[in-house]
Amino acid sequence: MNVNEPYPDRRTAGRVLAGHLQAYRDRPDALVLALPRGGVPVAAGVATALRLPLDVLVVRKLGLPGQPEFAMGAIASGGVTLLDEDLIARLHVPPEAVAAVQQAESAELARRERAYRGDRPYPDLHGRTVILVDDGLATGASMKAAVQAVRQLGAAHIVVAAPVGPPDTVAELAALTDAVVVPLQPAFFSAVGRWYDDFRQTTDDEVQAILARFTPPAAE
Repeated sequence: MNVNEPYPDRRTAGRVLAGHLQAYRDRPDALVLALPRGGVPVAAGVATALRLPLDVLVVRKLGLPGQPEFAMGAIASGGVTLLDEDLIARLHVPPEAVAAVQQAESAELARRERAYRGDRPYPDLHGRTVILVDDGLATGASMKAAVQAVRQLGAAHIVVAAPVGPPDTVAELAALTDAVVVPLQPAFFSAVGRWYDDFRQTTDDEVQAILARFTPPAAE
């Protein structure tokens, strides 16, 4: 595909992204962690091509009250919370409003953890190379929370990978991680969905079906 054209869909984007991550193919210390929901079909293509295990790291954006698509922070599995204190102060968001958003998103994070993981233990990340995958980067708030989470969980080497993202966000993440792989970095970014022909919402059922393909059968 032309580097200036949208991806047909998330599956195609995953195959393209995998082509830029061949250095991690068959690495015994590496695993792919997807940010659900949209990052899971992308990450499945990456994990399949690189022959690596796949799991999920649940992250929830904290949207501004009345403007939920505009992030004032994010939370992630493991109790990680990131808040853009400068933005919150500049927009005079009351502490009780921030707390209300955190409470609602924490409940949804817990629900998704149960839905996607069930009783399955979280993978041991100590000393491992973790490839964090999403379907795109916008402000990078969710991915920054994911980076902090896996760092706290002991990851030795953190790679951020996404099919598309604006150059400034890519630069910010590069300062926080060991590597950032984003093949498409349009100067006029607009939104992640602008760079996909098919950007239908990924469902919980789709996430569960993909994860089931990568989960070893339970011991008898």
